[in-house]
Amino acid sequence: MTNLQETISFQDRVAIVTGGGNGLGRSYCLALAARGAKVVVNDVGVSVAGDGHSSETAVAVVDEIRALGGQAIAATADVTDADAVAGMVASATKAFGRVDILITSAGIIRDKSFGKMSLDQFDLVANVDIRGAAYCARAAWPVMKEQGYGRIVLTTSGSALFGNFGQANYAAGKLGVIGLMNVLKLEGMRNDIRINAIAPAALTRMSDAYMPDALKPLLGPERVAALALYLASTDAPSGNIISAGGGYYGRVQIMEGGGVALRDPTPEDIRDAWSAIADMSAARSYRDLAEEQEYVTECVCAAAGQSDD
Repeated sequence: MTNLQETISFQDRVAIVTGGGNGLGRSYCLALAARGAKVVVNDVGVSVAGDGHSSETAVAVVDEIRALGGQAIAATADVTDADAVAGMVASATKAFGRVDILITSAGIIRDKSFGKMSLDQFDLVANVDIRGAAYCARAAWPVMKEQGYGRIVLTTSGSALFGNFGQANYAAGKLGVIGLMNVLKLEGMRNDIRINAIAPAALTRMSDAYMPDALKPLLGPERVAALALYLASTDAPSGNIISAGGGYYGRVQIMEGGGVALRDPTPEDIRDAWSAIADMSAARSYRDLAEEQEYVTECVCAAAGQSDD
């Protein structure tokens, strides 16, 4: 049982949630508000394919929050429009004085095998994922930096991390989110801006058609929301990818094997050493590129019979 003195609270915190009108985003908004956060509910009211536009979706969630005694405002900024996103952040600071939390949950899908996918279909989906995350983070960044505090929770996907047929556009955008996180976790350290990514599995409009009926009762979005709120809290870690769904939570890492350093290699040398190159038994992760390059330099110098001093 949770000790009441240790309960995570968002009293006096201000949160922006993109895609906040449905599914996971709505769950995040309601959960944050229930614990005291002032919430900016961002949603453009489109279908899962990105069609249509309505303010009613965001307003409905705002009404829910207010009916429960919370504070919230609606925002219909298109997350791929940098000016609109900047306006949303400005509205949040005007209404509530600060921005402490950003959760990027906006996303659309237009699945099709890569050979049949038009470039417009690729761009539309990928842009919502990576530009939407980057534009929102960029708009909130100066506010968080100045106040010396910020928590950003990005949405990635198992499709990006592990692959999924017919989702090249979605996967590309969602993996771009990880590159963004890996840099921002370093650049935000000095100002206590912490950033993490969730790869969620939950019953939403987007997943309903793909999910086995037997699993649907187990995959309520509130189970992912519990993780999102921890990652948005004061004590959050930074730089993590977490797979979450149905009460399961597991960290995912980009790993590199022990590797092989070859001196003056030919293509045939690569072929003959392939088993060792591909061996992941000594896999490791790195804090940043500099740490990875330090290890590679040691291996290269050792193979050349030189010191890296």
